[in-house]
Amino acid sequence: EVQLQAYGGGLVQAGGSLRLSCAASTPRFRFDDYAIGWFRQAPGEGREGVSCTSSSDGSTYSADSVKGRFTISRDNAKNTVYLQMNNLKPEDTAVYYCAIAAYSDNCVPYEYAYWGQGTLVTVSS
Repeated sequence: EVQLQAYGGGLVQAGGSLRLSCAASTPRFRFDDYAIGWFRQAPGEGREGVSCTSSSDGSTYSADSVKGRFTISRDNAKNTVYLQMNNLKPEDTAVYYCAIAAYSDNCVPYEYAYWGQGTLVTVSS
């Protein structure tokens, strides 16, 4: 079973930046064999896709609400995935999760089988 750990959340003022990281502790696991997704869940809301990479062609998807502000990336040497978040807004406040799927071209939670624990991002106004 793949074990993922997301970290890097915290409290930041509106307009600030954070970089979330997602590392795998499973031996011989490689992120580039999977679709990778960052999701978030705000209090009282459902879990939504933020930014994901496709398993079929490596293309990336970003939700309209974060387009131009958030960037998903991967460092194969470190076997770590990142979510760079710039120009943060109070509405970005949520628990953020990283997840992987053996196959997915969509940034929807039900297609992702393995999840890390969440990391809380709080954006103050």
